[in-house]
Amino acid sequence: MQNFPLTTTELANGLKVAVAEAPSPGVAVNLWYGVGAVDEAPGKTGFAHLFEHLMFQGSANVASGEHMALIEAAGGTVNATTSSDRTNYFETVPRGALELALWLEADRMGSLAITPSNFEAQRQVVKEEKRERYDNQPYGDLLELIVAQHFPESHPYGHLPIGSMADLDAATLDDVAEFWSRWYRASNATLVLAGPVHAEEGFALAERYFGHLPLLPERPPRIHSPEPLRPPTTTTVTRNVPYSVAYLSWASTPAAADDLPALDLALSVLADGHASRLHRQLVKDDRVAQEAHAMMLTNHMAPSLATLTARPAEGVDTRRVAAGMQDVLARFLDEGPDEREFARAVAQYERGWLSQLSTAEERADLMNEAWLLHGDPGRVNTHLDEVLALTPADVHAAALRWLRPDDAHQLHYLAGDPA
Repeated sequence: MQNFPLTTTELANGLKVAVAEAPSPGVAVNLWYGVGAVDEAPGKTGFAHLFEHLMFQGSANVASGEHMALIEAAGGTVNATTSSDRTNYFETVPRGALELALWLEADRMGSLAITPSNFEAQRQVVKEEKRERYDNQPYGDLLELIVAQHFPESHPYGHLPIGSMADLDAATLDDVAEFWSRWYRASNATLVLAGPVHAEEGFALAERYFGHLPLLPERPPRIHSPEPLRPPTTTTVTRNVPYSVAYLSWASTPAAADDLPALDLALSVLADGHASRLHRQLVKDDRVAQEAHAMMLTNHMAPSLATLTARPAEGVDTRRVAAGMQDVLARFLDEGPDEREFARAVAQYERGWLSQLSTAEERADLMNEAWLLHGDPGRVNTHLDEVLALTPADVHAAALRWLRPDDAHQLHYLAGDPA
């Protein structure tokens, strides 16, 4: 069991603060807002991701672009990301720059500059990002296609965080400001400080820099949609890409569910590395695939998406590879993992988990993730024990529940001329 000292408090304005003291070259400042793509209204998508950019465009006491410049000038690093379920902003700074980082975060939490010029500039930045990372990138629409197979467009999880460019074009400054006032407040944020800082000092600094921000009314309830998911489908597209790929995907267990680690281990047995079942059967023995992988797209308030994918060998059709994946899966569901496969999957999981915990940056992010999913950042100290307590039977049961062949969607992504 890991035992990272972790102490939490809550300020009068609702900001939750955790301090995890541990030796580290710097202090990680990790701030999560409980807002993501699921919180966007139909016709107004992409707002959460837009704010990932707008947050660096200045506030009452900070000029546009100065937040990042000040952190980097102090020897730190800074960035932000957006998902369906949250937006996070994070810095890692030398110990002496901790107060600077907290001051910067508090200033933009309380007084972000949402101006016409900032809004228009960042709208164009997001549109360029969409062109570069999705529209003009090989396989750039893969994730969008998989999501669309499972979720109706009107479902809160039915669009990616990048959002619709038509929605962004139609957005007004008032729309964006209203989204900000609804979600970006102290009571909808969690702050983790990880590194060489005592709990008492961390709490005092949080109070000093964030304590003056007002206690605002409760945020709106987050959407738990009763809308049903789509039934299994087979989709075939042709794109100008280097090679074809075949995907199987399933609606599976939500991110906070107890059986998610067991399902992760099942996917590892099936498709993680050269010792996995898919690689041994499809790549090494049958020689119908070049490679095989698994991926989990986790969702907090809806089913996560579990995927298996294989790249066909030269001259092999994607449908043959998909059938091969189904055959391997069927045998796995019949047999379950053997002891050696199970031990390998657990060892890989443990190595990955400990690797993430080894840096203050990722440790702070894992604590905030546990706070969002389980209401307890301290789950980082017990999570690995929960995984190590699993048995091959647990992994088999998770696979039987979530990876049923009849529930699989198929996506055949073919290399060729789209015309």
